[in-house]
Amino acid sequence: MLNWRSTTWLNRFAAERNNRVKGSSFKQRGGKYRVMAEINMIPLIDVALVLLIIFMIMTPFLVRSQLKINLPSSKAASEEAQSHLMLQVQVDRQGIAYLDGQAVPAGLLEGRLRQTLRDPENQPVVIEADKDVAFQHVVTVMDIAKKIGAKRLAVCVKKTTQVVGHR
Repeated sequence: MLNWRSTTWLNRFAAERNNRVKGSSFKQRGGKYRVMAEINMIPLIDVALVLLIIFMIMTPFLVRSQLKINLPSSKAASEEAQSHLMLQVQVDRQGIAYLDGQAVPAGLLEGRLRQTLRDPENQPVVIEADKDVAFQHVVTVMDIAKKIGAKRLAVCVKKTTQVVGHR
């Protein structure tokens, strides 16, 4: 037996069924409605491409931040200026040089620096060397930079804070 609530629900369902537009998730064949089993792939492809672009942009930053360089400290260290113009060369504890987060063999460092250094006269080359690395590795990188025409060289250090009242 149908009561007033079930008839209201049935009336609403019938009205919705009659008002359905073409292209919805239901199709009528022979008077019956069936569920369409189609998936629109365009939004899925859009999301996948956006994620791919985000990962491509973020990967160099993540690789560069994973290098473990223990910089020496200095009380007279100055602040970093125009970091977007600087060419940074990292040298780790084993003496391996990194350019743009990628290890570069000593024999290929000159060629890679020459390709990367856009303006040898004005673009500074900053060497971030681990404090425990042999000084010869730092000098080798400086020699290569001078050889390709770099005029501005710097060694990166971390600034130590001086506690007031202590020497």
